[in-house]
Amino acid sequence: DTPSPAVDAGPTLQDLGFSQQQTQGSAEEQATLDRRSHMLKIHQRLGLITTAPLIATILVAPGNHSSSSDRALHGGLGLLTAGMYFTTASYAIRAPKIPGTKDRGPTRLHKALAWIHGPGMILTPILGAMADEQRNAGEKVHGIASAHGAVAGMTLGAYLAAILAVSVKY
Repeated sequence: DTPSPAVDAGPTLQDLGFSQQQTQGSAEEQATLDRRSHMLKIHQRLGLITTAPLIATILVAPGNHSSSSDRALHGGLGLLTAGMYFTTASYAIRAPKIPGTKDRGPTRLHKALAWIHGPGMILTPILGAMADEQRNAGEKVHGIASAHGAVAGMTLGAYLAAILAVSVKY
């Protein structure tokens, strides 16, 4: 029997220019990554759950000749939606950032759409309260308050598009 030749293992990571420290795992970095992952999972789940009251708010939106109880239901659902939305957003905002990573593709689109639905979630209830106040005073809804429905529609569209951006592989 002749001894078999040694198998060439190829270059090591150090041979490729990586230091020993760069190739070692870090418990602190892993903890940060785990926390980020956990917070973004909660963000994802709450975001999907928030879709239900958001759509319900739109579906029960009162028309021009609505009762105060119809408007109260719509407003209550709207406040529930806003509270859930801002709780959901807080998880993404507070999730630890990983230095050196750049957003690409669906994540980049998702974040860009947040610049539409985020302000919409602030403006929609303000305009709704203004419209409700005008109606309760016996006035026809006028001025900026008349944009309540359009802003709500744009907010819903941007929100659903943001969900689709990270849900559909393309």
